[in-house]
Formats: sequence, structure tokens, C-alpha cells
Amino acid sequence: MNNVKSPSQNDTFETELRPTTWNSYIGQDRIKDNLKIILSAAKKREEVPDHLLFYGPPGLGKTTLANLIANETESRIKMIAGPVIEKSGDIVAILTNLKEGDILFIDEIHRINHMIEEYLYSAMEDFKLNLILGKGPMAKTIDLKLPRFTLIGATTRLDLLTSPLRGRFGATFQLNFYSEKEIQKIIKRSSLILKTKIDDDAVLEIAKRSRFTPRIANNLLKRMRDFAEVKGNGVINYDITKESLDFLEIDELGLEKEDRKIISTIINKFNGGPVGIQALAAATNEEERAILDIYEPYLMQLELIQRTPKGRTVTEKACKHLKLWPLGQSQIL
Repeated sequence: MNNVKSPSQNDTFETELRPTTWNSYIGQDRIKDNLKIILSAAKKREEVPDHLLFYGPPGLGKTTLANLIANETESRIKMIAGPVIEKSGDIVAILTNLKEGDILFIDEIHRINHMIEEYLYSAMEDFKLNLILGKGPMAKTIDLKLPRFTLIGATTRLDLLTSPLRGRFGATFQLNFYSEKEIQKIIKRSSLILKTKIDDDAVLEIAKRSRFTPRIANNLLKRMRDFAEVKGNGVINYDITKESLDFLEIDELGLEKEDRKIISTIINKFNGGPVGIQALAAATNEEERAILDIYEPYLMQLELIQRTPKGRTVTEKACKHLKLWPLGQSQIL
């Protein structure tokens, strides 16, 4: 498998725990069933699978699914992040270096420059590149044939994808947050791979605070392993887990300091809302993208904040959790 980007230490840890077969991939059953049909049908027709688009919050398994598809189809996969593709020459080089049956995975595909994006249209539809050579009256247009390949796109912001690009994917799938039971299964599987002993009540506690996200659950497991080795006998038990998660300032709902800051800011500075994203980002000193991609989806999943036409508002549940109320509303809530 050829990756364009070199993995970091955290990427290596994720790769170690990443499922390599459908049976080892826990959760997202509807998507798995659909993908199995798409891949089986393509194999029977001796064709490359349709282009696929995965969207959803970070850490839910978009990259893992792309690797699984490559494993199942015995294809070579090339991986690249959208922002890395800066010039038209970059995308031309990537596409012309593909081989028949390859999979091209573009992460954060919504961040590709729209001028560069246009090169993908004919590549995805007709497996060819429309190139212009030269300038002015001497310019010539040529069609460069490409090998048949499958493009898999991943994005946290489907709304930022242009309609022409979105329409060229054969199937689009939304990855949802996992259930608590699914997260428990993932933690147990990961602990076996890491050869780390963990008690059932510790598994439950990590799952509760994992934001229903496999990547976060695995990262918390790694941190609990560190605490257990330093402060205990290497076994992750409930006491070490609770003490460690409290030390990391991750509360019972999985909220971190930044999540609580967003909620408390809406309550204290904007009297519970509504507040626009720009004002909220300025007041919390967080980037708009971080609020939209990382914090807001989970806070909305827990029904702690709501989006309205006028902006974000907090809910009664959020006020009770933080024991904070907008001015004049403490008696009502």
C-alpha cells in the first residue's frame, strides 16, 4: 500500500488498531452491507467499484473504510489530504501515476481548490484528463487517457463540497456516532491487540466518555494504559480509569475543557444564545472550523446545544450539566 503522506506516531497507533476485514470492523452495519453489495457487483462485472464519498465527524472510520475496501478488492491505495493539492500540476501528477484498479483516497476533499477540482470531473466520469498545452492562439487541447480507478473522498463538511463534484460520486454514505455497546466492543478488541488487561467496568467508563467515537476511545485506552503502568500494576481497572479521566478533565458525558468553555460562553456572554459562529469563535478563542467540525457535532448529538436560524443556543440539559443558567432563567429551568 502506497501512502502519499508519511504517518505520524499517532497515525501508526491508529494503523495498528485499524480493522482489516469486515468482521473486525465494528459498527456502521448499514454502510458495510451497502459497500459489500457495491464491491461484489463490481467484481462480477469485472469493473472497478463506483466512486465513493464518506462524510461525518472526525474519527468515525472514513479512512478505515477506504483501507478496508482496498484490502477487499486487493487494490493498491494512494492516500492524500485535500489541502496538499495546491496546483493543477499536483492533481495531474497524482492521476497520471495511478494504475488500473487503483484506489485514490482524498481526505478532507472539500478543501481542494475549486479550479483544481475541475480536473476531477472528466477523470471521474470518463477516465481521462482534459489538458491545455501552450497559451494564446497556439494553445492545444488534448485528452489524456487514464487507467480506470476508484476515487474515495472523505469530508467532515459535506455542505462545502460543490454540487458538480458531489454528483459524480456513485454512492454517498454518512458515518454516524457509534453506540455505547459498539464502543465497548472496540475497546475490548483494541486492548487484546495491545495485550493490555482491562476490567469490564473500566471498559464501560472509557466508553461513556469516548464521545461515541472509535478514535477517541482508542486514544483514551492508550492513555489509561500509561496511567495503569505508572500508577498501578499494568491492569486498567475502574479506579485508575476514573482518576485518570478526571485528571484529563474529561467529564461523565465525555466533554472536555473546550466543550464546556463553548457552552459556558453561550450562557455567560450571550445569555444562552442565539449566537453566530463568528461571535462564538471570537469569544472562545477557537477557530470556526474547530467548532464546526470537532465540538459542535457531539454537543448537538447530546442535545446540549441547538442550531437555530439566528445562531446557537444552549439547552436545559446543558445548563443542568454545567449548573449554569442564563441571566433570569435559573428559576425557569
